[in-house]
Amino acid sequence: MKNRGADTILPAVTNPLQNKYLVRGAWCLVASAFLGACPHKTGAPTPEPTAPLPTAGIAAQQVGITPLTLVVAEDSLHWQALLGERRAALIKSDSVIGTLLRTRVPEVTWLLPDDLRRATRRAPGIAPDPDQMGTAILLRGGGREEMVPDPLRNELRTLAALVGAGGGRFVLVPAGLVFRRTGSPVDGRSGGAAARSTAAPPDRPSGTAELTVVMVDVRTGRVGFRTVARGEGDDPWTALTRAVKSLTPGLP
Repeated sequence: MKNRGADTILPAVTNPLQNKYLVRGAWCLVASAFLGACPHKTGAPTPEPTAPLPTAGIAAQQVGITPLTLVVAEDSLHWQALLGERRAALIKSDSVIGTLLRTRVPEVTWLLPDDLRRATRRAPGIAPDPDQMGTAILLRGGGREEMVPDPLRNELRTLAALVGAGGGRFVLVPAGLVFRRTGSPVDGRSGGAAARSTAAPPDRPSGTAELTVVMVDVRTGRVGFRTVARGEGDDPWTALTRAVKSLTPGLP
């Protein structure tokens, strides 16, 4: 790009080499000033904090928990052996989620995936198979006033009507579980040698479990609650446990 100002500011300079150096220096000063005035990107945006479960609004109610259908991990974690076969990973994840919610949120009558499966077996051809529903479609939000699309909306309503007396109004949908490499040791802010001993060994990087959780009002088909629960660990089950615990802050 030609600097027209240089032709008028430096007319007396006859040495072309010297002229080039002077012009280049002027451009460097301008570029440095411009870059200094520009905001610098600091990497990936900070994720939103995990929102606690709205337990006050669902206390004393039956709330079904649909089975997880999506579990994936970044290849760089090398957690394939720890996760095992896909079906086994899904079942173990369901167990971790259900056990922790029943223990930490006893004011809600949680109906676990096995409860939903038994209900559908009692009504073959009427209720959908909970393990075959497309709940992973809710992994990414649909913005404000988010609605569950059909046929999932109708499937959740039918499923809720089959479990319990009169059916429940709300269903908790674990839409997806993603394990990402954190590149840092496990959080040891609790202090002490015990915390430091949980850091990932050099050959096993720590990972972050990102569990997307959605609460659906099956009467209206509206998503009333959505958050991503996060937890770190040097194995998938520790990370998932910490992620689920983040849904109920204030408890150990």
